[in-house]
Amino acid sequence: MSVLVDTSVWIDYFRGSRSTARLDFLIDENLVVVNDLILAEIIPALHLQRRPKLIALMREIHCPPITIDWEDLIQMQVACLRHGINKMGLPDLMIAQHAVQNHLELYSRDKHFTLLAQHVPLSLY
Repeated sequence: MSVLVDTSVWIDYFRGSRSTARLDFLIDENLVVVNDLILAEIIPALHLQRRPKLIALMREIHCPPITIDWEDLIQMQVACLRHGINKMGLPDLMIAQHAVQNHLELYSRDKHFTLLAQHVPLSLY
């Protein structure tokens, strides 16, 4: 199964501040997926750091298009609020929805995804 790698994991990976073995494995096995939202969060910082080769590599990763089902997104937000998950913003809900719609596992360091996965069919790596 392909794994949608969230911004939080990429940031830690580029900083070298966390274990890189899990992401290295996914990269080596060609299992990594990103989306335009994640790229839009990562690439501006890479531009400022003048890392064009890394930007080019990020753009080569498989990037299935995001199709937003607004009603589904609203229902995810209702589930969050109903279960006390109050800090889940729309970008993270879009990432979760993208993972669910495309049958992707989500790899993230953000704890709210763990909480959300208890209430919607989100598979975590």
